[in-house]
Amino acid sequence: MTSTLLGRLHPLDWLAAALLALGVLAVATGLLPTGPASDVLARIGPLLVFLATVIVLAELTGKAEVFDVVATWVARAGQGSYVLLFAWCVVFASVTTITLNLDTTAVLLTPVMLALASRVGIAAVPLAMTTVWLANTASLLLPVSNLTNLLAADRVALSPSRMAAVMWAPQLAAIAATMACLWVFYWRRGRRGAARYTPPERPRPADPVLTRVCAVACGGFLVALLVADVPLWAASATAALVVVVAFAVRRREELRPSLVPWRLLVLVPGMFLVVETVSAHGLHEILARLIGAGEGPWGVLRTALVGAGFSNALNNLPAYVASEAVVPAGNHEQLLGLLIGVNVGPLVTPWASLATLLWFERCRWHGTRIALGRFMSTSLVLSATGVLAATAALAVTV
Repeated sequence: MTSTLLGRLHPLDWLAAALLALGVLAVATGLLPTGPASDVLARIGPLLVFLATVIVLAELTGKAEVFDVVATWVARAGQGSYVLLFAWCVVFASVTTITLNLDTTAVLLTPVMLALASRVGIAAVPLAMTTVWLANTASLLLPVSNLTNLLAADRVALSPSRMAAVMWAPQLAAIAATMACLWVFYWRRGRRGAARYTPPERPRPADPVLTRVCAVACGGFLVALLVADVPLWAASATAALVVVVAFAVRRREELRPSLVPWRLLVLVPGMFLVVETVSAHGLHEILARLIGAGEGPWGVLRTALVGAGFSNALNNLPAYVASEAVVPAGNHEQLLGLLIGVNVGPLVTPWASLATLLWFERCRWHGTRIALGRFMSTSLVLSATGVLAATAALAVTV
C-alpha cells in the first residue's frame, strides 16, 4: 500500500517534501537558528491560510462552471474575430489574476481555455501562452494578485486601494508589453493559422444556482478586499466558507480533501526555510552588492532586474524574501521595483514561479505540447520588455 501511494506522487510532491526536509534539517542542525526560522514561519502563516482558502474557493468556483461560462461568453463576444477574441482573452486572464491571484489563473483558467480551444477550433498554444504570461505580468495591482505582494504588505504599508493607486501605471505597462509580445509571437495570422473561428453556443451550466452563488462569493471577496478593512486571509476564508456550504447543500460529493493544495502548503515553508539558511551563509552579502541602496530611477531599475534574474535562477518567492532583506527600510520605491522584477520578470524558466510550474502541468495533462526552446526565448523578450516598461511607468507616476 505504501509503495502504491509513493508511486502516485508527482515530481513536485517529491520536491516539496525534499525542501521541507532540508529546511527542518537546517533548523535541527543549527545552520538556521530557531529565531530566524520562527520569524519566517510566523510571517508566512497568514499567507498559507490565504493560499489554502483562495485555492479552495477557486477550485470549487471552477467546478461550479463559473469560469466555463465566462470563457464561453468571451468567445461569443469575439464574434468569430481573432482580434476581438484576443482582447477579451487578455481582459479575462488579467482580471482573474488581479482578483483571484496568479495560481488560480494557472490552475483553473488554463484547462478552461484549452478546452474552449478544442470546442471551437481555436489554436491551443496562443490561449495557453496568454494564460501563463498574464498569470505573472498581471499580478502587480493588488496584494491578493501575487504571494510576493502579500509578503511585501508590511514593508510597502499600502492598503489594497492605495496599492492599486500606486501600481496602476506599472500594471498597465506590463499588460501592454504582454499584449504586444503575445500578438507578435503567437496570435498574428501567420502563427495561429486561421482567419476566423466559429463562436460557441450560449453557456448552460448544469446547476445555475450553484454557479450564481459561487460568482457572488467571488465578487464579494473582491469587494471586501477593496473596500473593507479586513485581513486578506479572513476575506478569502469567508468567501471559501460560503462556497463550501453551497456545495455541501447541492453537491456534497465534490468536497474532498484533495481540494486543499497540500503540495503548496508543504513547498512554500520548505522553500523559505532553505533560502533563509542560504541567506545566512553568504547570499545576503551577494545580493546587497548586486542591488545596492540607490532609490532613483536607475536604482529602482537595477533592483527590478536583479529580482527578475534571481527569480528565473531560483523562484520568485524566495527571490523576493532574500532580496527584500537587503533593501533599506525607507526605500519604498526600490521595494516596488523589486516587486516588478519578481512579478513580471519570472517568465523565462519553468520553475521561476509556482504559477508557471502549475501551468506546465496542466498543459501536459491536456495534451498541449509546449516547445520549451520557443517558450524560453519568447518569454525572455517579454521578461525584459515588461520589466523595463513597468519600471519606467513607476518612475513617471510615483
